[in-house]
Amino acid sequence: MNSPVDPAQPRPVARKQIWILVGAFFAPLALAFVLYYGMGVRPHGNTNKGDLIQPARPLPEVELPGATDQTLAANALRGKWSMLFIGDGACDARCREALTLMRQTRLALGDKMERVQRVFLVSGNCCDQAYLEAEQSGLLLGRIDNSAGQTLLETFPDAAQAASLGRIYLVDPLGNLMMKYEPDAPQKGLLEDLKKLLKLSHIG
Repeated sequence: MNSPVDPAQPRPVARKQIWILVGAFFAPLALAFVLYYGMGVRPHGNTNKGDLIQPARPLPEVELPGATDQTLAANALRGKWSMLFIGDGACDARCREALTLMRQTRLALGDKMERVQRVFLVSGNCCDQAYLEAEQSGLLLGRIDNSAGQTLLETFPDAAQAASLGRIYLVDPLGNLMMKYEPDAPQKGLLEDLKKLLKLSHIG
């Protein structure tokens, strides 16, 4: 005599169909995980305009001498987003272009500008005070032609040439060097990236 079939128990065919559906759902996720983390495959079309520094590099906290008797505090690159340029204190055409871009980018952030600061790390010939005072009010300045400055500079990509590359760098409020912009990068790219970071970030 056949035992009655419990209608609450799934039949073997139904159970098989369930596993097929589960596999169809999770297989693409598993494949994406393997490609991304196991094989290093990354999607194209990143929305950031600058070049990510991977992994981000924590900057050492060092006190730097300034242009006069003032100093750049050891924690100056903490607490805010920092746009940073490294160059000669005489400030050639590229230097002035970069500092002006940083100034205009900060102003374009409107009510969020207080979350961002501008920093000029000077490699030598400090400094064209007339230009800096007239055009770059509020710019933080620290000299790196000293042992503390060299300790800081060693953290940067291409450290030996960093002062001559004309790059703008982006440092997060925790003091991590995270992005760089070459001289030929789109000028609006820095602003677009900062707007996104300020929108997504709850620090700084």
